[in-house]
Amino acid sequence: MPIIKRYNNRKLYDTHAKRYVTLFDLAEMIRQGDDIMVLDHGTGEDITAQIQAQIIFEQERQASSGLPNTVLTNIIQASNQTLKQIRNTVLPLDAAARIDSEIEQRMMKLIQNGALSKKLGTQLLEKLLSVHPEPRSPDEVKLERALAKRGTPTRNQVQELAHQVADLKRELETLKPKPAKKKRARN
Repeated sequence: MPIIKRYNNRKLYDTHAKRYVTLFDLAEMIRQGDDIMVLDHGTGEDITAQIQAQIIFEQERQASSGLPNTVLTNIIQASNQTLKQIRNTVLPLDAAARIDSEIEQRMMKLIQNGALSKKLGTQLLEKLLSVHPEPRSPDEVKLERALAKRGTPTRNQVQELAHQVADLKRELETLKPKPAKKKRARN
């Protein structure tokens, strides 16, 4: 994850590329899928959200068909709670969609390999995809994205996977034929 430092003179420095960057450079990095982090050089505070808002503002300023003033006015007038609800509703969707896609791919591999019947695989997939994760904070989402970029699962993902494996194990146990009990010989 590229770490950008903002200095007191408002200049932005990409510590990975070892060069100064502009807001437009950061916007391009984000469009290319980089999950950037912007830190205030003096305080070390994470100011990524402020810089992203600044990028959006600059893009809207240059766009001829920017957002209507009423939309921007409503966002400003919205309470912090409303903005938190928007973040918790919108941000997790990206991660949830990726997880659902991964579950579906793995289930299809199990079906193709013959480890599961198509019927059972479809039933299990429906059960797994019907579970909706609890909303996460923006910091949790940011951390999850950084870990995902490195291929490292989060604790919640590992726990969720463990639960899913346990559920699959229980389902498979119900499909196994029970061993016949030996009858005792009567004298």
